Amino acid sequence: MNNILIIDDEAPIRDILTSILEDEGYTVYSADSAENGIEELKTREFSLIFLDLWLPKMGGLEFVTNLKDEINPPEVIVISGHANVDIAVQVIKKGAFDCIEKPLDLTRLLTLSRDALDKYNSRQEGRILKETSIISSELIGDSPGIKDVKELIQQISQSDSRVMILGENGTGKEVVAREIFRNSKRNNKPFIEVNCAAIPDNLIESELFGHTKGAFTGAVDDRVGKFEAAHGGTLFLDEIADMSSTAQAKVLRAIQEQSFHRVGSDKLIDVDIRIISATNKNIKDEIKNGTFREDLFFRLGVIPIEIPALRDRIDDIPILADYFLKKINKDNITEKKIKESSLKLLNNHSWPGNVRELKNFIERICIVSPSDEIDLSDFINSISETAIKDSFMDDFLDLPLSKARDEFEKKLICSKLKESKGNITKAAVALGVYPSNLHSKIKKYGIEIVK
Repeated sequence: MNNILIIDDEAPIRDILTSILEDEGYTVYSADSAENGIEELKTREFSLIFLDLWLPKMGGLEFVTNLKDEINPPEVIVISGHANVDIAVQVIKKGAFDCIEKPLDLTRLLTLSRDALDKYNSRQEGRILKETSIISSELIGDSPGIKDVKELIQQISQSDSRVMILGENGTGKEVVAREIFRNSKRNNKPFIEVNCAAIPDNLIESELFGHTKGAFTGAVDDRVGKFEAAHGGTLFLDEIADMSSTAQAKVLRAIQEQSFHRVGSDKLIDVDIRIISATNKNIKDEIKNGTFREDLFFRLGVIPIEIPALRDRIDDIPILADYFLKKINKDNITEKKIKESSLKLLNNHSWPGNVRELKNFIERICIVSPSDEIDLSDFINSISETAIKDSFMDDFLDLPLSKARDEFEKKLICSKLKESKGNITKAAVALGVYPSNLHSKIKKYGIEIVK
């Protein structure tokens, strides 16, 4: 839970702010002077401070200047009854997140609170990543393929070159992105992740670049986009190949000009970020089919990293299984182990869901096995059926309903066409639709019929 501190010498302002923020679920503390605020900071950790600019003795500007010397300072929103552009610029240059005028506008107050806390939490995550030396589970292994990935991460992390991570679902693309960030010179700045496949086409521009109040129906206040929130840090664009052509063009322009404008505004915002992108698709095929811009690929894929599928690094399977087993034992205070003679059975499975599937399988058998010594031969026959369900569902869990429905329908049609060896009539019967209806769906999804 985020703690918020209000520093203002006017009791009514403190009371109003406390009431509003507590209604939003925040834990709120208050102080009537900068000096008392400093004492509060010594007693607990705060994520955000609302600070009156005009305080007796130590003023707001001095407080902000001193605060930035702290190891992990909270974000600061300055409150002023005399706010103007010059003062706002001064305060923000000193390290404040933003400035808000009295009388307080409720909508702007809550918007700024959310955005400031998002920035603090992202910065906090980056600090934790920097301070820990935990090896990510998906990067555990001694196979040549995973060794190459780890070596490349070490080589490129300190540069600002853009990276594109390629790999199937469950191989650990997000983990690689976070490892690059953790080892980079930007690791004390925000790490902002965007799942491009999970955002509807009509909202992705606003999500990436933000919007101004009234820019479109439903835009009830100003909003900071992911590009702006990542300023100084790293922006991770996951499933980049699922982005619409319009959004691709906007991203390309922002990269080229290192600036953008919010939806509904003509004001250019300069940005300094490193971009890491990822996709589970064959990007060359996407370019060939015209669904992904080649010029954007050249901009984003300066350094490509291809993560091998688990079936291509089978020597790592026992190592990963042992890691997951130890972690589960630690979390659940158990002492389960896998029978050594049955461990090799894991290598006989193709693991279409990759490391994620293996992790789920180990967790599942630990839960259902009554014995502390697990014989995999009792469970191995159940892997394939469960894995197919898991990997099939993984493709849709992060998508909006309309896109998930289309993707599910396309996969189902492809499956039935494969079973019928390209016979549309037989596939239509299996699907319970008319052949003419199936023809329309095949055309809609651009499905190639292989007989």
